[in-house]
Amino acid sequence: MNILSNDSTEYINATSQMNMLFKKAKDKLLDAENVTVYTHTDCDGITAGSILTTVLDRLEIDYDIEFREINTVESIRCDSEIALFSDLGSGQDISNVVSNSNQTVIILDHHPSIRKVGYQLDCGATLIEINPCNYGLDGSYTVSGGGLSYLFAREFGYNDLSWMGILSAIGDVQNTRNNGKLCEVNREILSDAASIGAVDYDNDLILYGRQTRPLFVALSYFNDVKLPFTGDKNEAIYFLNDLGIPVQDDFGCNRNLCDLTFDEKGVLFRKLTSMLSRTVPSKYTVHVPKLLMGEYYEFPNEPFHTTFRDASEYSSAVNACGRNKKYHLGMMAIKDRISVMGELDDVTKAHKRYIAQTMGSFNSGARDVEILDNIQFFDGGDIRANVVGTICGMLIGQYDWQKPMVAYTHTDDENPSYKVSLRCSKLLSYVDNTHYGNIVSKVAQKCGGSGGGHSVACGAYIPEDNIEKFISLLNDTVKVI
Repeated sequence: MNILSNDSTEYINATSQMNMLFKKAKDKLLDAENVTVYTHTDCDGITAGSILTTVLDRLEIDYDIEFREINTVESIRCDSEIALFSDLGSGQDISNVVSNSNQTVIILDHHPSIRKVGYQLDCGATLIEINPCNYGLDGSYTVSGGGLSYLFAREFGYNDLSWMGILSAIGDVQNTRNNGKLCEVNREILSDAASIGAVDYDNDLILYGRQTRPLFVALSYFNDVKLPFTGDKNEAIYFLNDLGIPVQDDFGCNRNLCDLTFDEKGVLFRKLTSMLSRTVPSKYTVHVPKLLMGEYYEFPNEPFHTTFRDASEYSSAVNACGRNKKYHLGMMAIKDRISVMGELDDVTKAHKRYIAQTMGSFNSGARDVEILDNIQFFDGGDIRANVVGTICGMLIGQYDWQKPMVAYTHTDDENPSYKVSLRCSKLLSYVDNTHYGNIVSKVAQKCGGSGGGHSVACGAYIPEDNIEKFISLLNDTVKVI
């Protein structure tokens, strides 16, 4: 799907139709006395929940909030006047969520919907589903669940929450298209946030950890393509020394990406571009700069060299809360961070330790990856289901980056099933605009499961007895691309 200009007829028509639904949802909310918010457990969902509960706090409307995995949505039964879904609901059967005509279901989701526009609930309750996919926009990059929640908040005049919409978009990796820049509805939200001084943005190198991670460490984590310093901090230091870029400043402190001069960044960019262009097959060469350059987004009211200044790093902290089932902590990290700094620090450190230990099991040979013709995969075993995707992504550069990395591990649900995660180098999605989220969705359906996601990061839930069939079908399907 082509990226639309914000002044194009298609974009204006799509957003106009969504805006009418936002106004309808606003009227329903203002008439309600109690609401239950159902939101997803990742950064996007937690941020969306933060936005919506802030709106409800300001309107003094009673509410409860539940954080839900996607595969539990269909079991929800709501007694509140309004069941308000964010970052989920569109891809699930919600016909039994409410039971009488006095109730309302509002869905703010950016994943493809299983219902047609105008669908009505059998019980006579009102359904307001606001989803960009229903109006010709691609929900994987036009707007996140948190972005939709902000647009809803904007109906009440709460433009000060716009920065959360950007945090949500970056947490949902919606900046992988358009040369690393947010686009379409996200661009509109960015304009709102920038106009009030809540977000700064510019073109730059896009190595993760620009505010808090020493540059040599950031380089060692580069894994879209395996380079000599991938996974080797000492090699990264030698690399920087050869370029004449000091690893430390005059006070002996490690320098981060944000500390480099414009000229130093230019030297680094040219060298990395040259190395990557020599390393990758020729069909990928034109896309190499997209791995290195893009827009960064930061919150200027936050101190330098802290996790909370850079949107990518901030989103990782919120994700750490979600992956450790500390959902309310993640929400407070957005709404009132000062009150939870100690606990937040403990959770993020424990999360990093767990990831390091798990990665160590691969480095030691205790775990291994099986490489097939078109994909590579591993059985996550006892790796936590909500972390296996992170591990999957970190392993790409250590194996064959030209094949998607797939992992599966048991879920905690009553029904035996596997949670599957797929990650791949962004280069794979750039060539022929391959969208692995769509591929995984189709294969999962053939195996009695469900799935989807983004072009480079997606997942599925597969019945326990069908996991081998899923891996085989996925391998065969990727071959056709």
